[in-house]
Parts: sequence; structure tokens; C-alpha cells
Amino acid sequence: MSETASTARAPVALLPSLAPLLHEWLPRRRWFAGKGRPVTGFALVSATELLPVDTAGPGLLHLLVRVQQPGLAAMSASPGDCYQLLLGVRDTLPPQLAPALIGHVTEGPLAGRAVYEALSDPRLTALLLERLRAPGPIGPLHFHRTVAIPDGLTPRVLDTEQSNTSLVYGDAYILKIFRRIHPGANPDLELPLALARAGCARVPAPVAWYEAGAGRPDGATLGVLQPYLRGSRDGWQLALDALAEGRDFTMEARALGRATAEVHTALADALPTITLARSQAQNLAVAMSRRLDAATQAVPALMPYVPGLRAAFEAVAALAENGSTWGTQRVHGDLHLGQALRTPDGDWTLIDFEGEPTKPLAERRRPQPPVRDVAGILRSFDYAAHSHHPWNAEWADRCRDAYCTGYAEASGHDPRAEPELLRAYETDKAVYEVVYEARHRPDWLPVPMSAIRRLSTPRPTAPRPPGNPSARHRPTAPAADPRRADDGQRRTPATTDPTPAPERHTPDPRHAPGSASARGSARGAGTERSEPSTGSRPSTDRALSQRPPYFPDPLT
Repeated sequence: MSETASTARAPVALLPSLAPLLHEWLPRRRWFAGKGRPVTGFALVSATELLPVDTAGPGLLHLLVRVQQPGLAAMSASPGDCYQLLLGVRDTLPPQLAPALIGHVTEGPLAGRAVYEALSDPRLTALLLERLRAPGPIGPLHFHRTVAIPDGLTPRVLDTEQSNTSLVYGDAYILKIFRRIHPGANPDLELPLALARAGCARVPAPVAWYEAGAGRPDGATLGVLQPYLRGSRDGWQLALDALAEGRDFTMEARALGRATAEVHTALADALPTITLARSQAQNLAVAMSRRLDAATQAVPALMPYVPGLRAAFEAVAALAENGSTWGTQRVHGDLHLGQALRTPDGDWTLIDFEGEPTKPLAERRRPQPPVRDVAGILRSFDYAAHSHHPWNAEWADRCRDAYCTGYAEASGHDPRAEPELLRAYETDKAVYEVVYEARHRPDWLPVPMSAIRRLSTPRPTAPRPPGNPSARHRPTAPAADPRRADDGQRRTPATTDPTPAPERHTPDPRHAPGSASARGSARGAGTERSEPSTGSRPSTDRALSQRPPYFPDPLT
């Protein structure tokens, strides 16, 4: 993204006139990642008038603004985080938009005008959809679409977003607007596009998107429009309901395993795969072990379990030393029950391929062993079981086994056939969860600590199947057509889609490590959430989710 690309009037004077307002407003946004550090300045990356701002009616100003904060440059190669802002401009703000007011400009090209959050204005959000319906460039922005989009769809904002903002148009489409912008193709566009081209119907296909700097290495994805899966419910909600009603969840878990394997198989076919060299596999184990050391310093309760936990990582290093290899490929990277939606017809759909928004795109796009996603779901089942009083450990075990069985049926590879790698990824995740809960929700600490006890004393495993280990790490083509539903009927691409999301910057019961909606993204398909319980104890509140704000990258 080149600095100061603009089609707005008087761009040099624009940002200084807005800076006093942004200085107060921006740090209070849920999606602002720089909380806790003072804002010292702003730099304009681009300014584009999507609707003229020099009329009495509403104008729409698109800004990419880099925020300068002390210490941020030392933490990354970037001089500051870049944010996407959509600002409405009016002479007078109507009463219904009063909550969206950012402030009144006192100088510069917008002097005397009211500036407000444009996404709260249905007239301006309708215009944004019109831009997507008529693709092409507008200044530094470029709008794309893959199919015709009907007009006249009523927009509404989903207020459950944390890291991003989502708009639903007439229950037909959902537009995820990324707030914190990174240069490069966002995986939430890249991977669903690749899956759509591969004919995989387990992920809603992008309908339209817009970007800055199209075709340039420093270009960035700004927003993605996908079908809205009305009536879908996420796996976390369904699991909590099953627990509350004393119902078995193994059929659903098995079907989810098949869906995950179908997505992995399609990704492996559509995008490059890599075999981990011995040194890379050993580095993976070393990185996990270092995180264990750091976690033990932060949470001394881990100390008695360190030998057993470290053994999980050392087992992977030993296998690598003896010649074992593992295939890596593009994966979801942040999979948990909250990222899996069950449509009204019973099919599972995976959503939200953005990965951890605070991590660099290069890291999020790095190939990983598919078992990383599997471990995320297995930990998610554990968190769901702990939300039930008393804790239902057998329910979690049955779901975990059923999920792996379904995965094996669709991929030809059972994740349990490589117990060392699966245990290492589960352990790494649980160690992180311990630190997160100790810092933010001490009453939840027993949940990951129970996993720590289990993982530090692994159960005896069945003999390994013969053959080259590397051949067992890449999903093979499923026996059935991956475009067929679990009942054998041919699937068709989703025509409707969902959304919600969460936050990473303050503790919230929805963000328990391992599950739903802890990332501020517009869920590419799903249902809206009610606000979660604010109590500190685990509960069966449907909005409760167990996803941590960060699943560490073992390959770094």
C-alpha cells in the first residue's frame, strides 16, 4: 500500500483536521489492537471519496490510516498498524445516527461538518454494496465480483464483531470488512477462492471483494462478500445444547470430522504442499518446548507436569531424527467448534479462514500439518464438556473419537495414527490456554489444567501402521466425492451465509481458549450471537466460546 494515494480533496490537510477526533475515538473501538499504548500520531496511507463529501447529503470517505504508537515499531517491521476507516460526512447528523458520531471538524476541508461511523448509516452501507455490484477501480481501491449481485438488499450491522466489522444484506450476503490491514492476500479470501475453484462446497464461496493496490506486492484485501447462511448454528452452540439436554453428539462430531477432511483434501489438491525436513520438524519441537518454558515461568502450577509435557515435544524431535517426515499444506489455522456451522439441512460448513489477525500474513499463510486443525477441534470438545456441570469427560472422549473416525473415513488418514504429532499440537495448545486463563479468567484455569494432566501422562497407543510416515500426513483423496453430503446426495454451493465474531483485546467469556468467536471477524457464515454472560464461572451460555486469542505458530 503506497502512502498518501488519494482521490479525496485536500488530502494533505484532511488527516491533520481529523486527527484530534480520531485520537479520542479510535482507541475505544473493539477492533483497535493497540489498546494500552498511547497514540502519538497518524499517517495517511490513502483517502478515497466513495461518495462526494462536499454536498449537504451524506458523503462517504474511505481512509487507510497508519497509527503511530510508542514501542510498536520495535515489535514489528511496520512503522505502525494500518486501519481501514469508513467515515460518513454530513452537515447535521440525524438523531438516529447520534450514537455513531465521531465529532465535528473545526478546520481543514471538512470544517464545520459532522463526521461519523459510516457503517451505522444504511444509506452509506447500501452504497458500499453498489460499489461491489459494479466492479472496477475507484482511486487506489479496486472492487471485484464473481457473480451478479441483486440490488435492493437492506443492510444491517452485526454488533458482535471484535476484530472486524460485518454487514448483512437482506439475509442473502455478509460483508466482512477487515479493520486492521496487512499487505498481501488475506487467507479469508485466498483459501475460500481456492476451495470454490476446486469444487469444495464445505466453505461459502466469495461473491465479491475489494482491495487496495490491486496487483501490487503491497496490495491488501479490505473486505469480502460471501453468502449468508441464514438459520445456521455453530458447533459450539450445538455442543452446549447437546450437553444441557444430555444428548449424544457423536454423529455430529463424526460428520464434522468428514467435513474437515474434505476441506483439507481440497486445499492439498488446490495449493502447494511441502514435506517438513528433519531440521524443520526439530525446530517445531524446540519452539513448542520454549513456549512451555515461558509458560511455566508465568504459571508455576505447570511445573510438576513439565517433564511429561516436554516429552510430547521430544517425541516429535526423536521421530524426525530417525527419519520420519510430515507433510504440510494450507490449513484453516484457527479451527474450533465456533468456526463450524451446521446448516438447516444438516451439512457442516467451515468459516473464518482469516487466522489470527494480529499475526503477519506470511505466518498465517505458512503451510502446516493438518493435525493442527484437528487438535483445535479436539481441545474445543474438551472446553465444551467442561462447560457442563458436572464435567462430562466421557462426552468429550466420545466426540473426540467420533471426530477422528469421521476424518479418517473421508481422508484415508486417521489423525490418531500419528499420536506423537497430535499429542504435541494438543499439548502446545493446552499450554497456551493455561497462560491465557491464568491471566484473564482464573476460574477457567481448571479446564486446560485437566488437559495438562492428561497430556503429561499419555495413554498407551496402538502399534503404528506400517509404511512411510510421510505418506500418512497428507490427506488422500476421499473414497466419496467431497462435493457429496454426508447422506450421499450431491452438494451444491451454499447460497446463503452467516456471521458474528469476538474480541481479542479484553477478556470475554466468549474467548475461552479453543473455541468460538474469539476473533473479530465477520463469520463468513453463521448466526448472530446474543451477548455472553459476564460471570466468571464457566456456564452453558450459548454465547460462551472457548477460543483463545492466539494459537501459537509451532513453525516459528
